Amino acid sequence: MKLKTIAVIPARGGSKRLPNKNILHLANLPLLAHTILYAKQQKAYIDEVYVSTDDAEIKKIAVEYGAIVIDRPAALSGDLEPTISCVQHVLDVLDTTVENVVLLQVTNPLRPNNLFFEAFTKFNTSLSDSLFTISRNHQKLGTIKDSQFLPFNYEIGQRSQDLEPLYFENGLLYITKAKTIQQGTIISQSAFPFVVDHPFTLVDIDTQEDFEYAEYLYHKYNL
Repeated sequence: MKLKTIAVIPARGGSKRLPNKNILHLANLPLLAHTILYAKQQKAYIDEVYVSTDDAEIKKIAVEYGAIVIDRPAALSGDLEPTISCVQHVLDVLDTTVENVVLLQVTNPLRPNNLFFEAFTKFNTSLSDSLFTISRNHQKLGTIKDSQFLPFNYEIGQRSQDLEPLYFENGLLYITKAKTIQQGTIISQSAFPFVVDHPFTLVDIDTQEDFEYAEYLYHKYNL
């Protein structure tokens, strides 16, 4: 059997800053469930949805909401383990050929309407072997050296609207050729940066305050 496109959702246990964050309830659904359901809504493009986890409770929720569980080895479940090793493990254990991998993070549960369709269409029409979502940063940034603030992207007194555009990786969506992942990278040198301008790009849940902000936006946009 050949699967053209799969979704992989990394969801290990053991979160420290916000304990059990992957299974906390956001609007009456476990956080993990939001991303599983989002992936399953893209059934016209995504053939299967996989959750990679080392946690029994996360596994139970994943199965309940229709994902296929890949048991993640302890060696790939540490705090410092990079995401790429988890995704490579999923590809290694599947007895099928995969063309594209959609990486979705549980900590980014809110995504704009039509994001996937627009991003996947761009991915398929571009010559890139990967795509990731970015957003513009409008802040005046700098560093501190020897107790002195050194502007990075502006000059003191410069107006915010005149700043040279800088962008940040917002984590909403990654699409990568499976062969590129097997070579050791998710965002390749030729990756297409897909710009997203939406408040959801500021949600990346790592603390209780992040979680409360996600709840606020969820209700504000009547999701």
